[in-house]
Amino acid sequence: MNVEKTKPKNIDDYIASYPSDVQIILEKIRKKIREAVPEAEETIKYEMPTFTLNGNLISFGAYKKHIGIYPAPSGSEAFNNELAEYKTEKSTLRFALDRPIPYDLISKVVKVRVNEHLANLEAKGK
Repeated sequence: MNVEKTKPKNIDDYIASYPSDVQIILEKIRKKIREAVPEAEETIKYEMPTFTLNGNLISFGAYKKHIGIYPAPSGSEAFNNELAEYKTEKSTLRFALDRPIPYDLISKVVKVRVNEHLANLEAKGK
């Protein structure tokens, strides 16, 4: 039997569709993003929780073995070294579910991403 997963209408729906242990992680990530950028709006884009601020800011998603955060911001060499063990592609961070989730690092990622995003908007004249 092939049961199709229901598309989430909002972030609450998205989080509720996962097992309770993953729900806790997703809620903590959501909280860290909300604390870092309280003016951002929550939505679902590409069937993932997304925060927007004059455009897409940051998204996150749960998978079988990891949590993904998109896009990973670029930053200083020290910041990039801090992210090195989690970066798997140019713009993706993956946090393994079988290891402690670095919530403080996620807060830093969001803050760097906000600054990067706002600088890009300013450069484009928006």
